[in-house]
Amino acid sequence: LVDENVLRLHGTAVEEALGRFAHHVMPVPSGEASKSFAFLDRVLAEMFRRLVNRQWVCMAIGGGVTGDLAGFAASVYMRGIPVVQAATTLLAQVDSSMGGKTAVNSEFGKNLVGTFFQPLFVLSDTAFLDTLDAAQLRSAMAEVVKYGCIRDEALFNEIAKHAGSGFGDEALFDIISRCAAIKADVVNRDELDTGERMLLNFGHTVGHAIEKATGYGRI
Repeated sequence: LVDENVLRLHGTAVEEALGRFAHHVMPVPSGEASKSFAFLDRVLAEMFRRLVNRQWVCMAIGGGVTGDLAGFAASVYMRGIPVVQAATTLLAQVDSSMGGKTAVNSEFGKNLVGTFFQPLFVLSDTAFLDTLDAAQLRSAMAEVVKYGCIRDEALFNEIAKHAGSGFGDEALFDIISRCAAIKADVVNRDELDTGERMLLNFGHTVGHAIEKATGYGRI
């Protein structure tokens, strides 16, 4: 499952990477509308049509929407096939691709129907970040600020230091690595979100309410 913008911008690289494996690429329209029961049904139907079985891997190449959708589809298809996350946005690389939370949205709220389903592995390639627009980078930095607030004061101060001048490749690599390490540490102790992992939701309750109230995407 490949985000349609990733396919447009990096389609050749994706096909070259997958070329020696039997595979089928299904584009995922960008935006929260793809995290729906309707599109999930289309994904599962395509998997059945392609005769996917438990020897297959479902691979998500994209941001949080593609990752959540692919993880959920993989977790319920034939009661579970493996999933691999190839995160292409900064937000996915610092947060959403890790930890095993999968979901689709419902009329009652965001991410309310889903599973805990850990990926085989997560790949974060910073080369994908070169084609992100500034709004997506700012959005991801809000998540990085969260990590600084809850666990890493030095990271918080480092973000402030770079805020005016921007972040180079080395700084981004360091940020992604530190956020991934924090999330892995927390999830390792509380995989099912019953205690310490709730810290990772810091700021999300209000954010998700705003998204739902404005139709997912207008704000």
